[in-house]
Amino acid sequence: MLKRYGVGPDTAAALLITAGDNPDRLTSEAAFAALCGVNPIEASSGKTSRHRLNRGGDRRSNSALYTIVLTRLGRDQRTRDYAERRTADGKSKKEIIRCLKRYVAREVFPIIRDALSPAQTSAVSA
Repeated sequence: MLKRYGVGPDTAAALLITAGDNPDRLTSEAAFAALCGVNPIEASSGKTSRHRLNRGGDRRSNSALYTIVLTRLGRDQRTRDYAERRTADGKSKKEIIRCLKRYVAREVFPIIRDALSPAQTSAVSA
């Protein structure tokens, strides 16, 4: 996980602790996003169609994802290009960060699942 851009030891540890404390809730990437509190919730009214972040979930892992996103926004050209493109589409910075946190959760979920699977199988066989 540390090979991913913007992921440091502290953020990786926070995500792994959250996943390790709740292995039964890691059924899918969407479930992991909900566990971290970065799944989108419909917040539309009238003619406006938009989403907001779920306020539930583990705040430590949500903070770790936010730190990764801020690091990428500051130094990763692909993330900067994405933010510029979404700004041109009319998205606010808050909405862009919400989308990026969801993307990072989607990116690290397979790594976390693979890291925890040997521990789960040894616990079952013991």
